[in-house]
Amino acid sequence: MELYLLRHGIAEDGRPGRPDAERELTAEGREKTKAVLQMAAKSGVRPSLILSSPYIRARQTAAIAAAELEYKGHVELIESLVPHGTPERVWADVRDYAEHEAILLAGHEPLMSAMAAFFLNAPSLRVEMKKAALIRIDLEVVRAIPHGTLRWMITPGLT
Repeated sequence: MELYLLRHGIAEDGRPGRPDAERELTAEGREKTKAVLQMAAKSGVRPSLILSSPYIRARQTAAIAAAELEYKGHVELIESLVPHGTPERVWADVRDYAEHEAILLAGHEPLMSAMAAFFLNAPSLRVEMKKAALIRIDLEVVRAIPHGTLRWMITPGLT
């Protein structure tokens, strides 16, 4: 299974009285996210499933991924991908979709970096996931504790 971890793009600042979950991507955030995903598309990334945090900025990021990567399915929202989620809970949800060959997860920090370390079975690993960064991790077998291989990371600075 190919796992793609996609951090949402640059989002607007929070506003008093407005929930964090309602923050949207900025124009710059959309542009940088699109550039990363165009590079991914050129390298052959074609997810068979896209899962997203229900927060608006992650859903917008997932929608850009769907468009740029020619994804024809429906973006599924899973609560475990919220910023305060845990890698273990995300993994429990991802395993429900084990029949898929390539799954893209759109979410937030600090969860995305923690998931990279968890999926690589390297708990002390520190990963800096810039906004709109995309990581590919391959898993040979879907089991209770993942043991993945890091294939690459694309950041907006590479585009």
